[in-house]
Amino acid sequence: MTEPKWKQDLEYVALIEDLLECEEVKKLNDYTQHHFTTRLDHSISVSYISYCIAKKHNLDARATARAGLLHDLFYYDWRTTKFDEGTHAYVHPRMACENAKKLTELSDLECDIIIKHMWLATVALPKYKESYIVTFVDKYCAVKEVAVPLTGKMRSSVKNAWARLKPAAVQ
Repeated sequence: MTEPKWKQDLEYVALIEDLLECEEVKKLNDYTQHHFTTRLDHSISVSYISYCIAKKHNLDARATARAGLLHDLFYYDWRTTKFDEGTHAYVHPRMACENAKKLTELSDLECDIIIKHMWLATVALPKYKESYIVTFVDKYCAVKEVAVPLTGKMRSSVKNAWARLKPAAVQ
């Protein structure tokens, strides 16, 4: 099996490797994010794609990579846990930011990226271009993480159903 592209990008890895070594970040591997992926894999995808976009546009690639990795740093199943303070879309970015501050120093930019990454589901506008990048990449990754596996399952189901419908002589 080929190594993921992000692992081959040594410049990117150098920016986040200290975070990947933290037990609190590793623990994200224990949580399912979008049915078919772990929260850690989702966070790495958001981080790496966002980093590539920020780098291409001469933005703060370091802050984008690190905040992208930490944007979902929370430890509950968002499908079942409810909060009095508001919806999951409102609560988890603030929780993630507080958890991230326990691991590393965060700039105002990194805090904005983490807290505002749920814009469109929440009303607070991102302040920085990097925040918009992570916001939209997060949505892209979420859709891809659900749609790609479902498409494969649907394709397989259709293929099996078609095979059962074909007359025996045609097979």
